[in-house]
Amino acid sequence: MKSINPDDFKVIGKIELSKIPTNLFNDASDNDKEEKLDKVQVKLSELQDVMYAHNKYGVLICLQGMDTSGKDSLIREVFKEFNPRGVVVSSFKTPNSTELEHDYLWRHYLALPEKGKFAVFNRTHYENVLVTRVHPEYILNENLPGIERVSAITPQFWENRMEQINNFEKHISQNGTIVMKFYFHMSKEEQRKRLLRRLEEEKHHWKFSPGDLKEREHWDEYMNYYEEAINKTSSEIAPWYIIPSDDKEMARYIVAKIIWEEMQKYTDIKEPEFDEKIKANFAEYKKQLEE
Repeated sequence: MKSINPDDFKVIGKIELSKIPTNLFNDASDNDKEEKLDKVQVKLSELQDVMYAHNKYGVLICLQGMDTSGKDSLIREVFKEFNPRGVVVSSFKTPNSTELEHDYLWRHYLALPEKGKFAVFNRTHYENVLVTRVHPEYILNENLPGIERVSAITPQFWENRMEQINNFEKHISQNGTIVMKFYFHMSKEEQRKRLLRRLEEEKHHWKFSPGDLKEREHWDEYMNYYEEAINKTSSEIAPWYIIPSDDKEMARYIVAKIIWEEMQKYTDIKEPEFDEKIKANFAEYKKQLEE
């Protein structure tokens, strides 16, 4: 199987989703993918231990994609070797009444990673320029000044939100949060198969919602808005990666490998050295414990 190069998936110029494949590496066996993922899982877990001791950076992993694109299972598989205290997962659903009393980024600030830890956003602050664009009536729930009806939501409103999101990511990255954003690029046909499986296999029944079919009717709109959001918010400090996701196992490995490779750029992440005075008395401390 071809080695994974993060730059092959990173958005560094304008992209068209319709021209990007949703499946790659068809020659890779399931065993090969599983073995490679296992190795990266362990490396990432060890890295997080060092990060915790270093206590300078937090890592924010943002996962976006259509329903059934594999976000939940990826979280389970990629981060399962982590110390449970080293990774916190937040799933952002419809804002509750408390969240609506604040600006739309407020709840995301609250979920940012502590230094030395990973945070995973399963659906992210980008819902505010994706779902709300497909369903602009949701914006009215935010009770914003000057927005009394849907017709008051202008194209400039969305431009402003993109700029606000860029500023949010710039702010947190300048204060020690490493940001990586992954879009799970799945074909409409693959989604159809996965939704059917939820109906056909009893153990997956609980995952099915009629709302998934309603959102599927807006597929083309979502693709347009995803494309626009990715093009306007992929930056060097908070890059987007387009992950071919028709093959869930391969997608998991690609994401894990990208995280690992990108984290290797932070060469200052090391375990702190002992104070020289403490180190000089190691023998004495050891003697005290042995006695």
